[in-house]
Amino acid sequence: MNFAFTNTNLIFGNIIMDKFNEIYGFQVVINNLPNFAMGAWLTLEITVFSIIIGMVLGLIAALGKMSKIKVIKSIAVAYIDFFRGTPLFVQILLLYFGIIPLIFDATPIQSAIIACGLNSGAYVAEIIRAGIQAVDKGQMEAARSLGMTHGQAMIHIIFPQAFKIVIPPLINEFIMLLKDTSLVSAISVGELTHTGKMLYASTYQAVWVWGAVCVFYFIMTKVLSILGDWTERRLATE
Repeated sequence: MNFAFTNTNLIFGNIIMDKFNEIYGFQVVINNLPNFAMGAWLTLEITVFSIIIGMVLGLIAALGKMSKIKVIKSIAVAYIDFFRGTPLFVQILLLYFGIIPLIFDATPIQSAIIACGLNSGAYVAEIIRAGIQAVDKGQMEAARSLGMTHGQAMIHIIFPQAFKIVIPPLINEFIMLLKDTSLVSAISVGELTHTGKMLYASTYQAVWVWGAVCVFYFIMTKVLSILGDWTERRLATE
């Protein structure tokens, strides 16, 4: 009788504790929504600046890889192969702890943007190169026959057509980059994942904390995906 009574108490106690954890975990998320929002905002800032760097470097590297000058082509190939062939996490650590301090004093956020931008540039380069090469070669020949220089033909004929081709893979790259910014939490950048780490360390509410982090990431990537689809539709009608 006592044994059965004890088991009943334990079961009832576990139910109460589970309900308490659910209520407490939900309250933790609600109370820390401003912290999650600030972390998400910093994630977006890092992503946007990294995209800008990645687009500039990607265009330069893509043109460099297609160059007929061996030195330029070799540098572009080396850059692309290195950053595509090594993990972003290792690149972040190498740049933050090793290379960047030798050049100038940078904050963790600046180092994160540089690392993510360099990494993204290598992938963007291959996307742009593939887009340019997908344009019919006859387009360049026709432009040159009309008296355009190679540069003019690229700017006015090739690039506009290649841009429409590369939009879908570029959007995918930017979504991947946004998610990859979670790796910069390793150098104490207070973005969304780092916010989740700090909150979990103080509350131990794994499901609620990391669930909230996932929701924020999902919302950001979904918005970016919707913008990408809208851009594709607009370009398709032009």
